[in-house]
This record gives sequence, structure tokens and C-alpha cells, in this order.
Amino acid sequence: MDSFFTMRKLLVCGFAMLLIFTGCTRITTTDVGAGLIPPIDGLTTLDTTFSVITDSYDDKDTVRVFKGDTHVLGVLNTDPLFGKSTASLFFEVGAPAYPFMVIGNKDSIVVDSAVLVLSYRGAYGDSMQPLKLNVYELNTLMGQFRDYPVNYPNVSPINYNLLPLAPTKTVDIRRIGDSIINRYEAANNQIRIKLNKSFAKRMILDYDTATQYKSDSIFRTYFNGFAVIADPSTPANAFLNINLGDTNTKLALYYSTVYSGGTVRDTVVSNLRFNTSTSGHANFITRNRTGSEIANHLSTNPKPDSLVYVQAMPGTGVRIRVPGLQNISNRIIHRAQLFVEQVPDDAHPGVDNIMTPPRYLLLSIFDSVYMHKRNIPNDFTIGLTGPNISQMGGYITYKSTQGYNQVAAYNFDISRYVQGIASRSDTSFNLILTAPSNDSMYYSAAYPNTSSRTNYYLTPNYTNNVANGRVRLGGGTNVRFRMRLRIVYSKI
Repeated sequence: MDSFFTMRKLLVCGFAMLLIFTGCTRITTTDVGAGLIPPIDGLTTLDTTFSVITDSYDDKDTVRVFKGDTHVLGVLNTDPLFGKSTASLFFEVGAPAYPFMVIGNKDSIVVDSAVLVLSYRGAYGDSMQPLKLNVYELNTLMGQFRDYPVNYPNVSPINYNLLPLAPTKTVDIRRIGDSIINRYEAANNQIRIKLNKSFAKRMILDYDTATQYKSDSIFRTYFNGFAVIADPSTPANAFLNINLGDTNTKLALYYSTVYSGGTVRDTVVSNLRFNTSTSGHANFITRNRTGSEIANHLSTNPKPDSLVYVQAMPGTGVRIRVPGLQNISNRIIHRAQLFVEQVPDDAHPGVDNIMTPPRYLLLSIFDSVYMHKRNIPNDFTIGLTGPNISQMGGYITYKSTQGYNQVAAYNFDISRYVQGIASRSDTSFNLILTAPSNDSMYYSAAYPNTSSRTNYYLTPNYTNNVANGRVRLGGGTNVRFRMRLRIVYSKI
């Protein structure tokens, strides 16, 4: 009988050890679904919450918009939390092939008009307020193969003639999606700006195949491109998202002619387009935070703050420190989750519905040695289909809390990162929270393959369109919307 009980004890102990070993292995190597977390009973499964220390900083990382990306154009004049922003657009157009010829008998050509058409891909901000746009001609030759920084320091390197090419265009954002259907066009989501007749004559009659339209390089010396600038004096409060590379963006030249040997006059349209290979472009965005709420919360040196602010690049970020995490004892981490919540703007009703939060926030590490972002060890990983953003978290969700029906929330699963600190005494880093667009970071694979380091780019496909989104969040000392790290664990 004694031997029977002895054998039974050995089997139970062996099974328990197997569970512990399997639990540790699974936590550190595979995804942990919410359904796999054991219920917190206060005996074998426990939870604890770590307080965090937070503050906001001006993110001066260089941001670029590439030719195939969405560009922004407009002005945000009345954002009480983040201040004013302006976005200007510069780009070239060219012929589909060179030498380029205006179709028809030149002696018979009658100029109709030149229309600058921009492809509209939605708006950020208040679509109820009209936006005024001015079009100018560049008097500086752009770099064909250069992607200028969006947040270009001090003075823009691109100059334009102060004489506009068209009367000020007032854009009703609500109507941009209306269809355009005529002999030459069956499209929608176009911003159409009719240019001056003198400019149309120049492009249709004055330029010819033998000189100006002989080659791309020659044409660029005669016409450097367009600057489209939003009028900052209007009450407008929106950024338009513009795509330069699709067929909706073009310079349309309308005219009539009699073909050689014919007698009937016909109307013709010739299109010059932005070329994603050879056309120059730039998208400059300025932030002016004077008089805004965030101006009182930005700091160079970290300091605790109950309110923190994230503005989509080029914008602001949040520093996060977790005191005591480095000294966490060895244990099985079932889930370690950072909770981040929006603090609604009760002082300015309705503004949060117009100036909406970013669709994605990135939780990362700032490497003070390389002066660069790094991925969260073991939790931010890259597979064949790209980064595991949906598993780690960062995409916006909404919740009902604290008497509000809809509060933006961002949650981050950093269980493997915390497990490494608990089990291997890995470094507990200071974290940063940003709203990236075309951002980059140093990437290291998960343990034990941490030695290799590559530069990884986060494109707008995964993250945010440039300058789209901003949010005020609860910091580590906020009473109602406190940022916090919650850990569910079992003792070993």
C-alpha cells in the first residue's frame, strides 16, 4: 500500500512539473490567446499592476512621403489641443512619351482650357468647412529622384512664383466624391482646378515638339512643376489626402482643332501626368503649437505627467518608464498587457469627432546608443506576411468607460518581453509610443536569435497616412484614464 501511494505521488509531481515546463515553453515561443489564460484565483494564478511614468516629447525624426504614398494638402486652423498645422504639395508633370506633340493642325488649334486634376483619397478633419487652394508655378527645379523630408527644417528648399496660375479654388470637401461624366472623363473623387488661359495657351500653342516637348530633361527646364498651397487665413480645418500616381491626377489640356486634310473641327484633350519614376515631388508639413494645450506638456527631460499627447508623424510621442519591472522575480507570465486610453476633450465638445485619433500606435524602445527606435524584444516580430501588429496590438479600438460611450483605446501584449526580464534578467527598457508613417526601426529577431539587427521600415499600409491623427492619452498618474501595465502570472 505504501508503495502504491509513493508511486501515485511521483506521478502527480511529474505531471505538475510537466505542466510548469509546458507553460514556460509556450509563453516564450508561441502566441498566447486570451482563452488560454487561466482564471485568476489568487492562489496559483495571480495578477499585479505596475504603475508607469509618462511624459510627452516633440518627435523630430525625419519623415518622408514616397511617390506612391498618399500626400496631404490643407490646413488645420482650430485644434485647441495640438495647435495649427499646414500641408503644402509640390510636384511635376510630364508627357506620356517624348518627343510629345499636341494632336492636330497647329494653325487651326483653338485653346479651350488647362485643368489641374488631383486624385482625392479622403480627408482628415472637418469636411463641413470649405478649403481654399492656390496653385503656383515652381521656379526651382526639383530633384527627380529625391524624397524630401516632410518636416523640412526651417526654410523649404523649393521656391515658387508668387503669381498664382489660377483664381483661388474653394473646395467643398463634401462634394469631391461627385461623379464627373463627359466625353473625356468618367470618374469621381477629383479636385479640378481650372488654370489661367495664358497658361493653357503656353502649354498647348507656345510649346512644341522641336523645343520644349523634345525630351523630359528639356521640358523640365521650361516648366518646373506646380505648388498647391492651402490658404491659411480661412476657417478651414482639414487635410486632403492626395494620390499623385494614379490616373485621376493630371494636367488636362483641352482644345479644338481641324485635323490635316479635314474640315470638321474636333475637341481634343491631352494629359500630362505625374510619373512615379521620373517626376519630382515634395510634401511639406508644419506644426505650430503656440497657444495650444500640448505646448504646456512637451518636455526635453522626462518628467511625470498625467496627460500625454501623440500626434501622427511629423508630430509628438510619449516616453514610458516602468519602475520596478527590472526586479521582477522569476515566474510564468501568462499575459503582460499595457493599457492606453484616450482622455476625452470635454472642454471642446465635438472636436474629438473631427480630429480623430491615429489608427495605429507603435510601442517601441529608443536606443540611446544608436539614437534610433528598436522593436520590443520577442513581442514585435516579422514573418513572411509582415510584422505581427495585429497580435502584439496597437490598432485603435473603442470602449465604453467612465461614463463615455466611445473612448479610443490601444492595448499592447508584451508578455514575452516581460517573460525575458523575469526568466533571464533581460533589460527592462524605457519605452516610447508614437504614431508612425513611413517610420523605421532597428529590428532584432526573438530570443535566442537576437544578435542580428536590421533596419525595418513601417509603411503606411500597416500604420498611418502622414499627419493623419492625434490623441490625448491618460498618463501614468491620471486618475480616471491611467496608463498601466497589468501582468497575469503564476509562481514557480
